[in-house]
Amino acid sequence: MTSNGLLPRFKLIHKQAFKMLHDLDLTLEEFLKAELPNRFGDSVSTTPIAVTFVTPHPEFIVTPPALNLFLYDIRENQELRSSSWSMTRQNDGTATREPPLVRIDCSYLITMWTSDLKDFATEHQILGEVMQVLMSYSTLPPTVLQGRLADSDLPLRASVLGQVKLQGLGEFWQAMGGKPKATLNYTVTISMPVNTERQKLPLVTNALVSGESNG
Repeated sequence: MTSNGLLPRFKLIHKQAFKMLHDLDLTLEEFLKAELPNRFGDSVSTTPIAVTFVTPHPEFIVTPPALNLFLYDIRENQELRSSSWSMTRQNDGTATREPPLVRIDCSYLITMWTSDLKDFATEHQILGEVMQVLMSYSTLPPTVLQGRLADSDLPLRASVLGQVKLQGLGEFWQAMGGKPKATLNYTVTISMPVNTERQKLPLVTNALVSGESNG
């Protein structure tokens, strides 16, 4: 057992982290359905394209056509790191002091899978449509945010066609045991609390001013 309940809070933070990553997956699926309903919507006259988040390998893409978003890298965005703590006034005459949220880059490799692995024309056409949509938004629209992300105070920044955070895509596909495919790199920045206890502080309500007056 640890002091100050740090272990239970540590577990809570990590549970929230897992939930937020799942919420991000749901958000991106909703985003694609909203922006490309003719491809991913439920009202598509033909077979809609599935949105999956599994390992990009034919063994796991069991329901083509499918657009696969593989979350391959999670790391802190140090450029957005802040050292400013927030203060919140409470009704009992105190204030809580909290550390800044951690900004985390979640990077996806996006690939298109068709029932015919040699149908590169369809693959590239759909991937191009997805790329155009992703490039149109520097932040994810609030209307598509799911779960905890809908309550985020900070916008979810997004970028596409950035540098892939891998040593080499060739080595990646070799490790996946498959042939290289056309790939989009897409990064979304989410905000998460850190594993630090809130600080409760008394508020100063009266100020004492001392001085001399000349009569």
